[in-house]
Amino acid sequence: MNSPRLRLLGCLAVPLLAACGTEPSEVAPAPPPTYACCEALDIDKPYQPGQTLTVRWTVQSPDEPGSTSPQVELAARLTGPFGTVDDLKAATAVPGLVTFTAAPVRPTGTPGERPVSTIVIGPDAQPGFYDLTTSVIGEGNTTTSGSSIVQVAPKP
Repeated sequence: MNSPRLRLLGCLAVPLLAACGTEPSEVAPAPPPTYACCEALDIDKPYQPGQTLTVRWTVQSPDEPGSTSPQVELAARLTGPFGTVDDLKAATAVPGLVTFTAAPVRPTGTPGERPVSTIVIGPDAQPGFYDLTTSVIGEGNTTTSGSSIVQVAPKP
């Protein structure tokens, strides 16, 4: 049975059947969690020299769990002292500033994770206003930064 109709049917059916193969379909990966600084209770109180500033990172997880861990690094540093908040906001380079830095944090991206950075304020830190700078450094060295003001009060 070698009819032209059978050959035509074969030419039409084979491409259709080939499209029904078991190739894996590509699904876009879920976005990784995002990180931001910080909880108000971390910065809305005065600190004293020698105390530890704890930066609790806010995590926003996607609705669906990501297939891979984010490759990010969370950084935090405290620079000052400035005499007033206006001095801090206007400053570009002021002599006598000191910087206290937290160790980098590399979150795993697991659900429920609560990353924390800690900055030890030096025991001889001068009172004043300090600039808390936080950064999320992602793949390709893309950086998202933020800034808050922290007050260091004199020792009693």
